[in-house]
Amino acid sequence: MHILENEVLRLEIADKGAELSRVRDKELGCERLWSADPAVWNRHAPILFPFVGKVVDGQYRLKGRVYPMKTQHGFARDLDFVTLEESGSSLCQLLCSTAETREIYPFDFRLLVRHRLDGKNPRLLHIEWEVTNTGEECMYYAIGGHPGFLPPEGVRKEDCFLGFPGKEHLRYISANPAGFALPDTIHALAPADGAVPYGESLPETWIFEDRQVDAVQLLRPDRSPWVSLRCGDFPILAVWAKADGPFVCLEPWRGRTDNAGFTGELPEKVCEESLAPGETKRIAYSIEFHR
Repeated sequence: MHILENEVLRLEIADKGAELSRVRDKELGCERLWSADPAVWNRHAPILFPFVGKVVDGQYRLKGRVYPMKTQHGFARDLDFVTLEESGSSLCQLLCSTAETREIYPFDFRLLVRHRLDGKNPRLLHIEWEVTNTGEECMYYAIGGHPGFLPPEGVRKEDCFLGFPGKEHLRYISANPAGFALPDTIHALAPADGAVPYGESLPETWIFEDRQVDAVQLLRPDRSPWVSLRCGDFPILAVWAKADGPFVCLEPWRGRTDNAGFTGELPEKVCEESLAPGETKRIAYSIEFHR
């Protein structure tokens, strides 16, 4: 584990998956990130690359060839990154394509991940990614974040609110039990003063498309902010939780899980990203852990 720390927060980041694995609030004396209990969900805040979500039948198609992708969310979360730079407040880690990755994903790439504590606001964390196509043909990919946040100690997630600052009307789609999107079933949300109750009878997954959401918050029962995530670089935001887990995941996505029954090729996936040979894309979001 690598440690980033200031007077308020202590973060632990793993080599495996470059995953943010612990956020300790020293001022409040509590954990802010899900513990990755394998009996419920064995992740903290995985990076989703080069796929977000699942592909139908565990395989995808490109130029008439079928490739296996048995795991959801790609493979970066399960591979070891190499540390390039490290200080007490910033960490930069790198993952590159290998012969093994090319067997299931036929592109050469560099994925650079940086976690950085803000110099002015000690409760603010910046997450920055750089994706580079190091190959000789167009590269298709998706990328996303998946941090799982704990509500305040002694508070159930079902008693919290989700905040959508400045939003009065939103729409979302959900996913079926297998994890595939249902784009023809559109649900409406009408936040009251920018907030909606998390509740106990909502879908496990909400998927907000079309750049509707550039910021989302986990709010206490009194509607004061507990966590704020700013995600203006992302066309999709997902909200996910498990009924038997005390956490809520706020997930900025570029690309997403397949539609149920999808049979097209990789470039036809919803919001699939592409890079020309030698091109780099820089993407960032931030998390503020409020007092």
